[in-house]
Amino acid sequence: MQVVALSCQHPGSGRRQKKGEALVMQQGPGDSTSGAAGGQGRGLSGGAIASLTGVGLLLIFMIQNTEDVTLDFLFWSFTWPLWLFTIVIALAGALVWFGFGVIRRHRRREARRN
Repeated sequence: MQVVALSCQHPGSGRRQKKGEALVMQQGPGDSTSGAAGGQGRGLSGGAIASLTGVGLLLIFMIQNTEDVTLDFLFWSFTWPLWLFTIVIALAGALVWFGFGVIRRHRRREARRN
C-alpha cells in the first residue's frame, strides 16, 4: 500500500515539508492494520455465496443433461445439446438481470439530482 501525504510536516520529525514535496510511505505484507490479515475478515457476502451456489447447481445440471433437444420457436426449429441451451439461457437471464440493475441505478441517480 502506498500513501501519499501532502501535509506540511513529516510525522515523527520536526522537519517541515517543502512546497511540492510529497511524503511516500509504503506498507509491507506483515504490516497490515486491517482485521483481514489476522483472520478476522468479513469473508464472503451472502450474494457471493448465493451466486457461487447457483453456478455450482447450474454446472451439475449441465453435466447431468447432455442429450440433444429439438427447439421449436415460431418458424425456427433447431437441435442443440441441452447443456448448451442451458448456458445460453442462463447467460441471457444474467444479461437481463444486469440490465435491470443498470436501469434501476440510473433512475435512482436521476431522482437524487432532482
